[in-house]
Order: sequence, then structure tokens, then C-alpha cells
Amino acid sequence: MADLSGGLEPVPVALWPPGEAPPAFQYSPDNVAGADGANDPTEITFPGCSCLTSSCVVHACSCLCHGENYNSLCLRPTDKEEEYARPVFECNAMCQCGESCQNRVVQRGLQFRLEVFKTEKKGWGLRTLEFIAKGRFVCEYAGEVLGFDEARRRMQAQTSKDSNYIIVVREHLHSGQVMETFVDPTYIGNIGRFLNHSCEPNLLMVPVRVDSMVPKLALFAAADISAGEELSYDYSGRFHNLSITNREQKSLEDDNSLRKPCYCGSRTCASFLPWDSSLFSTADTCSGSSP
Repeated sequence: MADLSGGLEPVPVALWPPGEAPPAFQYSPDNVAGADGANDPTEITFPGCSCLTSSCVVHACSCLCHGENYNSLCLRPTDKEEEYARPVFECNAMCQCGESCQNRVVQRGLQFRLEVFKTEKKGWGLRTLEFIAKGRFVCEYAGEVLGFDEARRRMQAQTSKDSNYIIVVREHLHSGQVMETFVDPTYIGNIGRFLNHSCEPNLLMVPVRVDSMVPKLALFAAADISAGEELSYDYSGRFHNLSITNREQKSLEDDNSLRKPCYCGSRTCASFLPWDSSLFSTADTCSGSSP
């Protein structure tokens, strides 16, 4: 069986239909430094925990100072009344705990059999070939980690016919600061680049940090997912996959002339893909991407 990852993933990535393939790109299961060299995601800057057990526990592990991240490989569910997502830090290369530690999930890479396939209206997509339980890590959205200037340069160089893979993730800190991460899998990336948008997605994106403050953009199952089901996430990255707000809707309507149609087919489809105008102007509206 053909493996789109070329053996770089723990599990082969299938391709359908036979004899067809998406446009060529360099496969990388992990983030790489962008051409601008603004961020190096391979650099190890976090100190490791000193736990000598096979698996770390809360209150004893420095990596779990914000609380438990996973329960039996599943992401700890966030309480609906929580306004913000809690940061996720996994044990890293400097930690004394073993590779079987339960706080090592995203770093293990792909664990499910997935297939890149050609859709009817949305170009190439990604689906699962086996059941995935709610909360399980599915895949990463990996690519070149760029600085703002390079991300903006690439966005502005695109034509209306180009697919946009650049995603902007903004994390709002308690201090009022906003941390921005720009990932572009256009030329170098993994299977995450084939994920289509849905207004009712079955995946949720969570920034997960392992070796440094440069996050892995991890996608977890937001619900139980059946074999054969297409995988999708909300390009706008709304917390909890919540419905769009009136303020967001007005901001998006202002940019409809620049946006691409949405073909997700969900009951609550917004008709257009999410749009981030901040890379075209100084205005900071909504985050997301429009592959």
C-alpha cells in the first residue's frame, strides 16, 4: 500500500483514488523552521521534570503544574463554564520519566489509520479508516513556523486561485498579551494540510507545548468519529467549537468579497470559509485560514 508520508509517520497514510495524487510537497511529521528563521520549533528550551516514575502524576511533576492533561490518552475535557482553554505542556526530551509516560501523547505522532482522498467539491480531504474515540489525539497541523512579516508576505503574494494553508493561532494570556503562531504547510507539511473546514467540525485544535514555547497545533476528536468519516475542524479556531457570535458575523460580512465559499454541507453552514484580514491590513479581526 502506498504511504503518502514516505515512512515518516508511525502509521502509513493511505491515498485514494489509485493513480491520483495531490500536488507535490515535502512531507514532515513535525514543524520546521520557516525560511525567515524567525522561530526554530526544534530547539529545546524547557527544563525537564525530575520524575523517576514510569508515568508522571499531578502535584509531583513540574510539567503538570497546570493540572492533568490526559486521561487514558484522551484530552481532559474542559468545563463548559470555563472561558479559556488551559495550557497543555507535555513531558519533554529533558524529562527523567519514561517514554510510556501518560503525559506524552502528541509527541508520539500519528496513531490512527488515515486516508487522504479526493472530495467532490473541496479538493483533497482527510478521513479516518478506523473508529476514533472522543478526546483522542488525531494528528498535528505541521509545517513551517513563520514570523509575522513572512506570513504576511506569503499571504499577500497569493492569487485568488491559490489554496491558502497558512494558519494563524492566537492565544490570549491572563496578562492581556496575545501570543501568535503562524504555520504554513504549503511547501513542507504533514497530513494536517488536507483537513477541510466544517461549520460543525469533528476535530478541535489545541496548542500543545513539548520542548519549547513554539506549540504543536494538535487536533483532537471533538466527538466519537466513525470509520470512513471525513475529518474537519473550524478554521476560525473558536474555543469549544462554539457557534459564531454576532460580532464575528458582522466582521466576516465586511470581507465577503474576499472570501471563498464553504462546501461543508452542515446544517449551520456559514456559506463562507473563515477569513483573517490581519495579514492584509493592521486590523485584527478573526483568526483562521482558508485552504
